Amino acid sequence: MLQGIPLLVGTFGLLYVVRLLVSWWNGVRSIGNLPGYRTLFSHYGIVSRILPRIPFVNPGSNSFFEDKHSSFQAAGWDMISVVSALPQTLVAVSIADAKAVKEVISARARFPKPVAQYKVLTFFGRNIVASEGDEWKRYRKITAPAFSDRNNKLVWDETVKIMNDLFTEVWMDKDVITVDHCVDITLPIALFVIGVAGFGRRISWHDDVVIPPGHTMTYKDALHIVSSDVFFKVLLPDWALSNLGPRMKNIKTAFDELEQYMREMIRDRQNSEKVERYDCSPVFWTQITTTLRPIDCQKVTSIVAMTGNIFIFLLAGHETTAHTLCFAFALLALHPEEQDKLFEQIKSLLPEDRFPTYEEMPLYTYSMAVFNETLRLFPPVVNIPKVSAEDTVLTVGNAFGEKRTVPIPKDARVSVNTPGLHYNPRYWKNPESFQPARFLEPDWPRDAFLPFSAGARACLGRKFFETEGIVVLTMLVSKYKISLKDEPEFAGESVAQCKERIFRTHNGLTLT
Repeated sequence: MLQGIPLLVGTFGLLYVVRLLVSWWNGVRSIGNLPGYRTLFSHYGIVSRILPRIPFVNPGSNSFFEDKHSSFQAAGWDMISVVSALPQTLVAVSIADAKAVKEVISARARFPKPVAQYKVLTFFGRNIVASEGDEWKRYRKITAPAFSDRNNKLVWDETVKIMNDLFTEVWMDKDVITVDHCVDITLPIALFVIGVAGFGRRISWHDDVVIPPGHTMTYKDALHIVSSDVFFKVLLPDWALSNLGPRMKNIKTAFDELEQYMREMIRDRQNSEKVERYDCSPVFWTQITTTLRPIDCQKVTSIVAMTGNIFIFLLAGHETTAHTLCFAFALLALHPEEQDKLFEQIKSLLPEDRFPTYEEMPLYTYSMAVFNETLRLFPPVVNIPKVSAEDTVLTVGNAFGEKRTVPIPKDARVSVNTPGLHYNPRYWKNPESFQPARFLEPDWPRDAFLPFSAGARACLGRKFFETEGIVVLTMLVSKYKISLKDEPEFAGESVAQCKERIFRTHNGLTLT
């Protein structure tokens, strides 16, 4: 009897493998044998974030950015397929064709957002990013009016003040400042701006290093750890985080601390005796904590709903800005000729005795060009996911002007591959090069530039993000020349090795 058990197990194992292979092969056929990745594990699974990149086994969590347009070039089309076997057959296509991307983004009924994939962002409650349909419409209706021109001016003015405080109170107007990592500067700037302009919470450079009473971690550190290590929270229950060493315990503490900070923000606002008018209130707060009527305010009762959206705004308002500015400063340090062009335009517009004004923002064209070129080379979101709601087709092209119609089966993942699009030589000349001036041309390829997505689901905070970024970039370059820190241990590096080290990226919630 016992001797027959191994045979039974082996038979079931063989049947499972055969069934898996048949399912996998049917998946390959369902997208017309379109070339691309063939892997054991999926791009979208937890395993891809644990294992390193292994050909035919695991594509890796940062493969979209690492490959940029090379995988499309190898396939011969600006769409590739991704078919994986475990834990079940998953069929996906990744697109770097501007026309096909526009069709996918515009056809929301055919290609809705896979909301389940955004569960990682619902720790603190439902929110605008992790919703679709009527729920998303309700959140958008509540939040969209917050991003007005008047509030963008508030963002500008507060960012100017924060930068001036950095120069005078922290750097004490010294001629030379050295920092170990750019994020040490850009992260607090982004947090201060989102805090005061978004939520009416003003934090000084000196307050930032002090842990408030009742807390064990600063607001900045809590938010940064949550955004950097959020996937550990997805993978592990709280009891495991508490018992798997100092780092995991620190992650749990960060989540607890951030939730406490957000609840304190809500309580402070609800208990405030002063009721600010809609057009003077911090950018996000009024819209999150009131009904749709802009002035006749009424408290929202659901703390969970508020914390969910506050978390999203905090995350989006600091993570993308801080790291985009890091990439921009590194690019300028490595391309001093471009930094000189930027400096010359700034000095032609900005006298020594005053600060830049919001009304002058359109004049800083080279600042905006540097910012856009940074976003092209290092898009914060490397994959804009959709799912096919029905059996359909998409037509894509290639470098030779050929066209191909690809079948897209129902339930297939459809990904807008942002790096693939941004590095596609069909749209961008010398796509690997840092050339801000390309964004000064009147006919630059807008449909091939999606750092903020596009269509109805495009980023609501784009102007907020741009406004803050232009102030920081403009004011810093007006006062300081950015250069690489002289570090003896890297003295023997080639230029290529230096760039590889400085631009080493990690793809968490965003590209960092």
